Amino acid sequence: MSKLVLPALAAAGAMVLPAFAQARPVTFEVKLKRYGGDGAYVALYLLDKAGAYKGTLWLAGGKSKYYSHLRDWARLSGGGGRLDGVTGASVGAGRTLTVTTDLADALIDGGFQVRVDAAVEDMRDAPSDAITPLTAAGAGQPQRGKVYVDAVTYKLP
Repeated sequence: MSKLVLPALAAAGAMVLPAFAQARPVTFEVKLKRYGGDGAYVALYLLDKAGAYKGTLWLAGGKSKYYSHLRDWARLSGGGGRLDGVTGASVGAGRTLTVTTDLADALIDGGFQVRVDAAVEDMRDAPSDAITPLTAAGAGQPQRGKVYVDAVTYKLP
């Protein structure tokens, strides 16, 4: 359990503490299409305005040997070896993954974006399947995915 807790706390601190900014809970919903296959591995991660990786918000899928199929996430995060988010089970077709995390206010309207990579066993990989800018105006507005992700939506308090 400590393997997950310590990296998650480090990631939360990195995303919440810049300049001791205020933080707010942000809820992300990743709705998958009914694609007719096994459960999807899904990486939900944060990039800054320059496209640099800033952290993993959530990783769905229990077997690390498949993380390399989340290609953009694996490449940007340094091969996936630096898991700094929280993990959970894979997500079934037609289901919705809901993740709530505290993010620094400076990230909202700061040029940051959230990306979602998805991969399904015996089916093609979907790097950057969905991309959503992290803005106050975009809250509640679904961003469509390309392959497995039907839509990504986030809610601000």
